[in-house]
Parts: sequence; structure tokens; C-alpha cells
Amino acid sequence: MDYNKLATVFRTLALEAGDIIMDIYNADDFEVKAKSDDSPVTAADEAADAHISAGLAKAFPDMLVVTEEQAASHSESATDFIIVDPLDGTKEFIKRRGDFTVNIALVEGGTPTRGVVYAPAKERLFYTDAEGRSVEESGPFDRSQIGSAKAISVKKPDNAALVVVASKSHRDQATDDYIGKYDVADMTGAGSSLKFCLVATGEADIYPRLGRTMEWDTAAGDAVLRGAGGKVVRFDDHRDFTYGKPIYENPFFIAYAPGVDLKSA
Repeated sequence: MDYNKLATVFRTLALEAGDIIMDIYNADDFEVKAKSDDSPVTAADEAADAHISAGLAKAFPDMLVVTEEQAASHSESATDFIIVDPLDGTKEFIKRRGDFTVNIALVEGGTPTRGVVYAPAKERLFYTDAEGRSVEESGPFDRSQIGSAKAISVKKPDNAALVVVASKSHRDQATDDYIGKYDVADMTGAGSSLKFCLVATGEADIYPRLGRTMEWDTAAGDAVLRGAGGKVVRFDDHRDFTYGKPIYENPFFIAYAPGVDLKSA
């Protein structure tokens, strides 16, 4: 794999998809439809997916590409593939809350090793470089030229005063009960894969997710977190979190900075 090319293509496609999404986001109105699982989908999801898919097919014609919006891509199983969520946080998009992201990741041997997470409404861009190290680039973002980027890394957690990040749209009592096992100094809410990035930058220490997610929801954020020194494990037994599972469905998980004293389920 040409990781220099990969990093450039992922970054450019994410930024271009963000432009497409923001054009629709800033419109007076947009249509919201329901998919077969009753989850919402908008023209922004579909247009961003089409743009990213075409770009990836051109750049990496021999790679399997799995995307949320193309059900036909979900049937083929592999350990090495590119996985895309063109608009993660559709509910946040519909509510115009800004916490939505474009996500593209490379999975190798069942592990996300490279990825980009772009939050166009918040103007935050996170990605792994060619060596797999995670950076955050400062805007404004040139679509063809990488700007000022700084390495990001998880912070050393204080188990007596942890910062926890949790979902805005999928918070439930089970999540609150689990968070209650920790000594928490502060709680922050975020939508989409931004939660992984907040742990990656040291803005939070732990992100537990006790709810259904798919691999396209998590792979890019997982790659950014791993590239910043963080970890993601299964919630039930704290084993490694892997990708390429049947129908690309995830178990519950915990994303965290090493040093957090993980509590049992």
C-alpha cells in the first residue's frame, strides 16, 4: 500500500465531501428519508457517498470499499478493506447541531491503521499521516495542499478525576450506570466519531459506547485514536476490537487513553 498516496486521497476526498455536505446543510431545507432500518438519510449522505466512492475507486481500483450507503458492499467479508461513513451523525446534521463528520478508514488485518475524520461544520480535521501518526490540521483547509498540522496524543489520565465523553443522541441509563463506576471530574457530550478524536487529543480520557454501532461508524475515529496512542477494546471482556465482522456490526466498546483503570461490565 502506498501510504503517502492513501493519506493524500483520504484527506482530499473528506474535504471535498465536506463541501458537498455543507452546501446542503446551509440550504433552507432538505429532504429526510428513512432507510430500511428506520435510520435517517439525507441528500447529503448520498451525495457525499457517491463522491467518495468514485474517488476511491479511481485511486484504489483493487481495494474492497465498504460504505454505509451502499448495501451491496456489506455482503463481502474481508480483513483488508477501505470503509466509509460519508456522513456520520445524520441526526446531528438534521438538527443542525454541527457534530457530524466525514469518515474514511483503511483496515488491515482486521485493524484500522489509517483514517480521516473531518467535521466540516466545526472546521476540525483529524487524520493519520503516511506513518500512521495522528495529526490535527488547522484551517482554513486547502483541498490540494496540506496546511499546518500538529501531532496529537492522548494524555496521561488521572483516575481520580477523569473526563468522560459520551454520545449526545444515544445516551441511556446503562451508559450512565457504567460511567458511575468511575471518578469523573467532567462530562462532555459529542456526536459522531468526534468522540474518538476528543480522546485522541487529550480533551477526554474515556468514551464508553453501550449501543449498536457499525464498523463504518467507528473505523476512522478508531484509527485516529490508535495513531495518537489510544486504545479501543470490547466492552464485555476488554479484548481487542477488530474489524471485518459479519455484516460489519460492532459489539459494545470502550475507547480510552492507556492508564485509565477500566472497570468491568
